[in-house]
Amino acid sequence: MDSLKGKFDSIIFDLDGTLWDSTETISKAWQTALNQVPYVAGEAMTPDRVRSITGMTYDMIFERLFPGLTTEQRAEVQQLCSVAELDILHKLGGELYPDLEDTLTYLGKQYKLYIVSNCQNGYIELFLNQHNMHQYFLGYQCYGTKGKPKADNIHDIVTDHQLKSPVYVGDTMGDYNAATKAGVPFIFAAYGFGQVDNGQVATINNFKELKQLL
Repeated sequence: MDSLKGKFDSIIFDLDGTLWDSTETISKAWQTALNQVPYVAGEAMTPDRVRSITGMTYDMIFERLFPGLTTEQRAEVQQLCSVAELDILHKLGGELYPDLEDTLTYLGKQYKLYIVSNCQNGYIELFLNQHNMHQYFLGYQCYGTKGKPKADNIHDIVTDHQLKSPVYVGDTMGDYNAATKAGVPFIFAAYGFGQVDNGQVATINNFKELKQLL
């Protein structure tokens, strides 16, 4: 692995598939919500199905999962899933990737750290609160805050915090495209949910490799 030490002043992280895996918990939450609605009560929501839409905006997720519903029905399902998701995550949380805190402690001594995710409002805050992560991150932005795409949110973090040489770490092609559109180099987290074949400045196979790389 080629070293990228000294090339960046800040790191912006994706959340799902990069810092933690909450798909097991979210699938349980969404199943609970679906069971409340007669027209989707027979739908099975599995962790694999949740992983298949990871990285998409919250609105687009439900368009992809339930293309046959009316706009009103889809909005109802989305609202029920949103409430159930945050409620269950408050109780069960997600699974942090190995060596997360140790690596963030190391990186935080040399870089400014941020989070940008396509999640709903309150989701990043839940992650930070659930696992006492506030100390590591100087800021965050998500789709749910302003309804903006990830590229715009990455750009906002760069601009608002006057970052000179940021790098984005994510696990999907959507992450790569967003970072590229925002003019930010991309590190691919291959242990996550997606696939990026080329264009990244580096690939990591576990979170701890960032210590060696950066």
